[in-house]
Amino acid sequence: MIDSRRVTDLWRRCDVVVRDLPFGLLLAVASLLPALHGKGTQVGDLPIRPFDALAFVVIAMECLPLAVRRRWPAVCLALVSLGFVLDQIRAYHVLASNAMPVVLISTGIHLERHRRVAVVLLSAAYVPLAFALARIGATEKAEGYAVFYLALALAWGIGAWQRSARAAEEERRRHVAETTRAAERTRIARELHDVVTHHVTAMVVQAEAARYLTAAPDRLDAALSAVTDTGRRAISDLRHLLDLLNPDHTDVRMPSIGELRTLVEQTRQAGQPVEFTEDGRRAEPAGSAEYVAYRVVQESLTNALKYAQGSPTAVHVRYGEKEIVVEVSTGASASRDESPGGSGRGLAGLRERVDALGGEFSAGRRADGGFVVRARIPAGSPS
Repeated sequence: MIDSRRVTDLWRRCDVVVRDLPFGLLLAVASLLPALHGKGTQVGDLPIRPFDALAFVVIAMECLPLAVRRRWPAVCLALVSLGFVLDQIRAYHVLASNAMPVVLISTGIHLERHRRVAVVLLSAAYVPLAFALARIGATEKAEGYAVFYLALALAWGIGAWQRSARAAEEERRRHVAETTRAAERTRIARELHDVVTHHVTAMVVQAEAARYLTAAPDRLDAALSAVTDTGRRAISDLRHLLDLLNPDHTDVRMPSIGELRTLVEQTRQAGQPVEFTEDGRRAEPAGSAEYVAYRVVQESLTNALKYAQGSPTAVHVRYGEKEIVVEVSTGASASRDESPGGSGRGLAGLRERVDALGGEFSAGRRADGGFVVRARIPAGSPS
């Protein structure tokens, strides 16, 4: 059996001239059939003339150039127009004369340069054709020539409209592609920020603390082990992130709110006193809400390590039937020089994530100098 898909693929790979040629050949063969003699486009109402040698030349001029109507539209238009003029003056009225509106539509679509010049030349050539037909005995009235001209203009207009529609669609697709790429870059940057910043911050804090433990080998060994463990977790999370960005990977593990205790314990090992409380019962399934809640806590603890190291930090998570509420508060920093500034990418990313799920997010200083992050995240959103 013939594989239709394979044939279609082979046909699409052929040059555009090869793909456009069959229509012209088919029209030429049909024009030679006696039953279709005189069935072409007519202007001037001259009586039909029998075929002679010139008629075959006219058919060739009107049909064969159709093969290049997309590659060389101007050449195709010129040859077909000349063949059409000869056909009307000689009054063959072959079926091939129907190629004229087809060429006008195709040229309206594919002609790239000198479009106005082409319109002006065709319009100017139509007037001498009308006078020539009138001189050799055509009975067509002036309004008949006007209607035929409008029909040809309509054919060109259809092509021009299709060209504009294609250009608009191409622009829309380009805009969608650029928007998608920008959103993807933002998502990748946000994920890298969450994963890298948290672990690297913890490692820096742990390494700084280890510098002062040289006199206590046991505590120094524990501190260095914590740095090593944090580095391994960073590598593991980066691998999972790469799996997430790989479209061919189907088994991607995403961090969820069930891992918050582990996250809190890691932060405690980095030297930050953290109190963790949970209220309510987790909704099943919570979907993307759990992932966003995890990122809110992770980013908040990272900022606590960076800007309020050693200050008491409280993580409170409340599970509702239709939402997850997260609040992370940090006491005032002992150092007045430090403040939760930075690039702001982390908090901005959290706000975008929460807003995308239809939730509410806020972050700011408290009256006592501490810092608090609150997020209300609707649960049940699909991952």
